[in-house]
Amino acid sequence: MIPLNLADAGEVQIIRRIGGTPDVRKHLEDLGFTVGGEVQVISTLGENIIVKIKESRIALDGKLASKIMI
Repeated sequence: MIPLNLADAGEVQIIRRIGGTPDVRKHLEDLGFTVGGEVQVISTLGENIIVKIKESRIALDGKLASKIMI
């Protein structure tokens, strides 16, 4: 498993685990990040990444993306 912020752009990944505090996990779940769900990194800009999840594009900072393990 690697954190989402280290994933290559363009490849569809499966979310294996979501870490962080209960508040962080709830926030990510509200955005659509669930264990077993598919996520695709669209682009990276510094520490920030843009991902596609459930037909939506979401921008995440590096700290938040590092909580999502693929």
